[in-house]
Amino acid sequence: MGYRAYFEDALGRLKAEKRYRVFVDLERDAEHFPYARWHREDGGVEDVIIWCSNDYLGMGLNPQVIEAMRAAAAKHGVGSGGTRNIAGTNHPLVALETELADLHGKPGCLVFTSGWISNLAAISAIGSLLPDCLILSDAYNHNSMIEGIKRSGAERQIFRHNDLEHLEDLLKAAGRERPKLIAFESLYSMDGDIAPIGKIADLAARYNALTYLDEVHAVGLYGPRGGGIADRDGEMDRIDVIEGTLAKGFGTLGGYVAADTAIIDAVRSYAASFIFTTALSPALAAAAQKAVQMLKGEQGVDLRARHQRQAALTKHALSAAGLPVMANASHIVPVFVGDAERCKAASDMLLARHSIYIQPINYPTVARGTERLRITPSPVHSDGHVAHLVDALVDVWHALDLPFTETDNIVSFPGAAPRVSEEAHCTFPDFKKAAE
Repeated sequence: MGYRAYFEDALGRLKAEKRYRVFVDLERDAEHFPYARWHREDGGVEDVIIWCSNDYLGMGLNPQVIEAMRAAAAKHGVGSGGTRNIAGTNHPLVALETELADLHGKPGCLVFTSGWISNLAAISAIGSLLPDCLILSDAYNHNSMIEGIKRSGAERQIFRHNDLEHLEDLLKAAGRERPKLIAFESLYSMDGDIAPIGKIADLAARYNALTYLDEVHAVGLYGPRGGGIADRDGEMDRIDVIEGTLAKGFGTLGGYVAADTAIIDAVRSYAASFIFTTALSPALAAAAQKAVQMLKGEQGVDLRARHQRQAALTKHALSAAGLPVMANASHIVPVFVGDAERCKAASDMLLARHSIYIQPINYPTVARGTERLRITPSPVHSDGHVAHLVDALVDVWHALDLPFTETDNIVSFPGAAPRVSEEAHCTFPDFKKAAE
């Protein structure tokens, strides 16, 4: 049997749909962020500006964070030595969990090797331990949340994105006595829109439901101490489980959940993807703790203010130039393209012609027909960088004959096709059906 043909056919479908992904070999420069060295396929090396990093504040290149990692690696070694159950529960990791629990005002916290794993592990464990649990999931939830819901074995119902009336209908139909978990995100990273956290918490209290909030794209970036959107809005104490990442606002690696100690201990004791995974290394834990500590204080206040300024400036400058910026109230700057092939072409042209790297966002990350460039300004992108970005995008838009905005500087797409997350509730992990 020619097994190779099956894989080649699968890849051929991606290429035919113009959504085959090509990785760009980038070497980040710790001393000159947001610049990186692009290692081209022809062997050449070129300096480029990264405009799409999820290291939103540049903490991954912060000298104090780097030094914390260096010192911990020298003291403890580079690995953790095992799973949390087998010699892997290192002291820097325990200290990090204490730091994160304090950040979110929760009694307990558990750290994982990634944000994807923390969602998978926590949601699957919570859903499986609640008898006859119903999980109510926002239609735009991340794939990691969807996979956690599936792994739980609990019944799931999808409520329309940020639709409080639909959510209330589902809660009411379930009844007060049935165990229920509302799973949603604070900030949806592809559109940049924000959940009505307080109103969802109101519904949870009214209908006796637990709340599970993914703050991955908000921790470090919002709130007086960087606790996320719930911190900013004064709602952290009304959320039962807060999930976050260390790889974005905090610039390192790993994920976590913060909650009541009984929930944390249950996840620790029952989640297979926690139990059987090697623990985060002491060096990574020390670096993450330093980043969390810094962002809790005055440095964090200043970085968040500068970050929001550059995000607002970028949105204003791009929309003033007639580029189709998708409106939102966050730091995410999506520029609508609406076609997979031209989205990839725009990304390639920005890199080759203007030394700007912005990856194309195509299906399955977003729904077909809603392809876009997702721009993430940072505090170290200067006003000059913004001006260069505007000129480059205008040039690319003209070169590819992409539509400019004519009647409204900032374009919103409230009636766009369903996001891929809604489709993924039904299709993943069946990749064959998803490809069809």
